[in-house]
Amino acid sequence: MDADVVIAGAGPTGLMLACELRLGGADVVVVERLAERTGESRAGGIHSRTLEVLDQRGVLDRFLAEGELQPVGHFSGLYLDFDESESRHPYPLMILQSAIERLLEEWASELGVRFGWSSPVGGVHQDESGVTVELDTGDAAPAALRARYLVGCDGGRSTVRRLAGIDFPGTEPTMTALIGDVELPDLPEEYVWVRRRPAGDYSAIAFEPGWYRVITSEYDRVPGRDEPVTFEQLRQSLIRVAGTDFGMREPRWVSRFTDAARQAARYRAGRVLLAGDAAHIHFPAGGQGLNMGVQDAVNLGWKLAAVVRGEAPESLLDSYHAERHPVGERVLQNTRAQSALVRPGAQTDALREVFGSLMVFDDVNRHLRHMLNALDIRYPVDGDHPLEGRRVPDADLDTSEGAAYVSELLHTARPVLLDLGGSAEVAAAVKGWADRVDLVEARSADELWTVPAVGEIPAPAALLVRPDGHVAWAASADEALDPAALRTALATWFGPPLRG
Repeated sequence: MDADVVIAGAGPTGLMLACELRLGGADVVVVERLAERTGESRAGGIHSRTLEVLDQRGVLDRFLAEGELQPVGHFSGLYLDFDESESRHPYPLMILQSAIERLLEEWASELGVRFGWSSPVGGVHQDESGVTVELDTGDAAPAALRARYLVGCDGGRSTVRRLAGIDFPGTEPTMTALIGDVELPDLPEEYVWVRRRPAGDYSAIAFEPGWYRVITSEYDRVPGRDEPVTFEQLRQSLIRVAGTDFGMREPRWVSRFTDAARQAARYRAGRVLLAGDAAHIHFPAGGQGLNMGVQDAVNLGWKLAAVVRGEAPESLLDSYHAERHPVGERVLQNTRAQSALVRPGAQTDALREVFGSLMVFDDVNRHLRHMLNALDIRYPVDGDHPLEGRRVPDADLDTSEGAAYVSELLHTARPVLLDLGGSAEVAAAVKGWADRVDLVEARSADELWTVPAVGEIPAPAALLVRPDGHVAWAASADEALDPAALRTALATWFGPPLRG
């Protein structure tokens, strides 16, 4: 084998997955069709759940240093409120995708990830023992890598998905949006956020001094997929929608997107898996795409690493599709709704007025906020404790080594059994998994924990936290602890116990 895992695509999803796999002890090669980065930055923000994930790995400060936290979010241009009690990181971080990719690539290199640029995937052949990945490197004979698994993180037009024979059903586009980073010397406002006009809508957002991310959307015209995109097209589109180009000049880059929404029928085909845009594409309303891809990677990474190490059965990989496919499906649905809500016309004006009047109610605003920032996700579970299946709150703890946060316990990307009640049964139950699960004894600094979509609950007596920060098992402080249920959860997620 040339590597345990080959990842196709060096975007945010592929880079995050590579880091997760290296933390889990897997040997990783990332292959990328491009010769170098283009500087394009379609995405421009990181939501709460992704900020939490980066904090759980101890690298969040790198991103905070290059971005700006903004208490601004929206559902189809209708503003959302935020609640600081729901997360240690409640506000979105405004940061360009180019910076996100650079920081993730630096981290991946520190962890020993290997890269192959100018290496588009040209063929995929899998058998019982591994996958052969053919690379069109431009040489007379294609190069090939042999790995145990291949993960396609190669975008909406994924070659890996096509070669693996995975269907990509969904809905066709109904509109076209143009996007680019330009100078706007005549813009009379600091920024424009989804301004609807009879011909469409436009935004102008300042990510850097003097530079604006301009986005125009026009409806009921969809160009060919391969039709070139030019600066002049963006300028003319802004004139049609806004009535002026605001002196637009000096384009860094321009691109196009639509409201096409598609999702891979399955996220796994044998030894080939999909993540990020290769698994799902949608209208980028609310900035959910990059965030969902990073969270795909964090869900898959620890599972794939455990299988590669031989500690967990290959069937564990099936839980990746079971958990993440419904999340992608929900995002496709809410972005379809947002696309419909922003269309021009009197009917949509009335719909937005009604919808906006509902958003003043806390429950509605909270539901939409959680949908966008992914704090309410609950993976399928057998237990009935309100924490099981959900992301673990980043609670304050008192440990033998001093004060700590739950997130600090996950820096090594290993599962954690957190004993908050001093139970001898907990320590006894985990002995068979001592080689792969960290037992931490602590006390909760607070009697109540805030759980998005649930509310306040009593601090648990113990909980088993997966490397991705989701709770696999939890025990209430006012009920008898069930060691058998704990051992079942340990075996389900982290493989059979050691013998002897």
